[in-house]
Amino acid sequence: MSQEPGRAQKIWRMLPDTVDRRVIVAAWATFVVQVAIVGTGGLVRLTASGLGCPTWPRCTPESFVNTPEMGIHGIIEFGNRLLTFVLVAVAIVTFLFVVRMRRARPDLFWLALIIGLYVPIQAVIGGITVLTNLNPYVVGLHYFASVVLVAFATVFVVRVYSTPGRRIPVVPRGLAMLAHLTSVVVLVTVLVGIVVTGAGPHAGDAGAARNGLDPELMQHLHSWPAYATLALTLLLLVGSWRLPLRRWVLMLLAVEAVQIAVGLWQARTGLPVALVNIHMVLAVLLVAAMTAVIMHLKVSGGAGIAADEAAPATSVSAR
Repeated sequence: MSQEPGRAQKIWRMLPDTVDRRVIVAAWATFVVQVAIVGTGGLVRLTASGLGCPTWPRCTPESFVNTPEMGIHGIIEFGNRLLTFVLVAVAIVTFLFVVRMRRARPDLFWLALIIGLYVPIQAVIGGITVLTNLNPYVVGLHYFASVVLVAFATVFVVRVYSTPGRRIPVVPRGLAMLAHLTSVVVLVTVLVGIVVTGAGPHAGDAGAARNGLDPELMQHLHSWPAYATLALTLLLLVGSWRLPLRRWVLMLLAVEAVQIAVGLWQARTGLPVALVNIHMVLAVLLVAAMTAVIMHLKVSGGAGIAADEAAPATSVSAR
């Protein structure tokens, strides 16, 4: 009995008390698995495997795993469900890696906790999509939950590389407002894209309902906020050209360029499965890039400048 407390203390001392390589790897692993499950979830939907396991939490009323009679659709759907356990494992390890530094880095502690609690909620939403026979709005909610998780994972990665302390603006107020406006338009673009998918041919199952909207019209409506996002990002690039923020805006612009190219390509080729799946993954990468831009509007500690001072400082450096 006396050895147990000593063993627990030894394990506790083995956990990081500052951000080290283990924490950085865990942060990136969190981001990667959150993006990966969007890809596998898209594969489930695009291969009409959404009801490959026709019930939840079991795969069949008698079995938690898929059976040979269920074929490839059962394998794909059950494989996606298995990835949820990977997400849970990564979330637990990540939380353990930051729990000892909860006072020094409460930001990392709460982010890891939120992500860890969000993962099972996402799994439950996934179960509801099956129990509602792939209702397009529930499926859209399931996808949007992943969007939120990717955004949280991005914040976590950025904060791992930052120093603790009060965050101070490093860009002019006008540029920060433009960045936040761009983030709102990105959100609108993603939400409209989710509705477009609910109107399109990839329902997840041959018998699944659609939302009844005109898919061709919705594709045109989807392009409007997408092009608005591109225009706003170009303005952001001009405004941040002499600032460190520029590299993050360039990353955002690169993701948008690829996303628009894939979107146009898939629309002109009849929505092939591979392109649609790439488009779905690029959507969450767009959110991640936009989140990274927002996160770099401020820095921790004394490296920042007050927002009121940022504009004159920028104008002086531009002369």
